[in-house]
Amino acid sequence: MANSNTAKSTNVNDSVNKNSSPIAEKVTDTLHSSVDSLGESVSKAEKNVRQAATASSETLAKKQAKLKSSWDHSQVKKYAVENPVATAGIAFAAGALLTSLLKRK
Repeated sequence: MANSNTAKSTNVNDSVNKNSSPIAEKVTDTLHSSVDSLGESVSKAEKNVRQAATASSETLAKKQAKLKSSWDHSQVKKYAVENPVATAGIAFAAGALLTSLLKRK
């Protein structure tokens, strides 16, 4: 289908070029160059976005690894593993307190 569209546009361009004035040709050339420069700009923008996304992904992975390492060596994790029932009770009490404070406002 793309080939038939290309063939049609070539035929249209040929008929336009044969029957058009120099002004129409200048406008056509200007529009083609505008589209080409727009395509180059979009290509550069896409490249920059991809580089930024890659850098962000790498930074996020490093921070995640650092946080996991920090959590693995923390006293909070040690307490939660040694006292799971107390930890659940503390979490429930904190949730109940927060809910009552938020409902009052």
